[in-house]
Amino acid sequence: MPKSPAPALRRQALKIDRLLAKAYPDAGCSLDFEDPLQCLVSTILSAQCTDKKVNTVTPALFRRYPNARAFADAKQPELERMIRSIGLFRSKAGYIIHACRQIVADHAGAVPETMDELLRLPGVGRKTANCVLLNAYGQPGIMCDTHFCRVTRRLGLHDLEDPDKIEFAVGDLLPPARWGDFSHRIIHHGRQVCHARGPACERCSLLSACKFGLAAAPGVG
Repeated sequence: MPKSPAPALRRQALKIDRLLAKAYPDAGCSLDFEDPLQCLVSTILSAQCTDKKVNTVTPALFRRYPNARAFADAKQPELERMIRSIGLFRSKAGYIIHACRQIVADHAGAVPETMDELLRLPGVGRKTANCVLLNAYGQPGIMCDTHFCRVTRRLGLHDLEDPDKIEFAVGDLLPPARWGDFSHRIIHHGRQVCHARGPACERCSLLSACKFGLAAAPGVG
């Protein structure tokens, strides 16, 4: 049976959650979408690519392919041309087409609303599934992208490398109702302040709760 997190670690996570809410009250998903299918496709496209770049491609993409059937029937070379400016465009085009074929065949064209069903779709891992569940369906979810993994590790909430293990470890520290806002705010903080290289510890709103930051900037805070 997994060991429960120490009470001090839970208090640490709750403190960080409060600091994030104060610093980024309006942080949310930065992908542009209007329905669960657009959310799923945008999230698949966002792997190893910025949300800003994805948002430049998807308006024309969603006009050309307005539903799962349209994506399922897409010719891969044409879809590749439309997303060519995004990294890994060949594999992403294949994932989108095959995922939509499965959505049409198994779910009558509607993106499924459970983790288990989403994980059966080609190209969908837990990060993508959580993004869809949280942002399209309003269900609790933790989005363990590279920013989330890096920032939560620096904050001392875990010492893990595997995103799935990080998702469960951080999830144990907070009530499920807080997972979504916490994820969005951590990701926003990672993009704006806690960079992979050269984190701006001297202007970090989480410094008082961050062992990494206090060690890096001992004269601050």
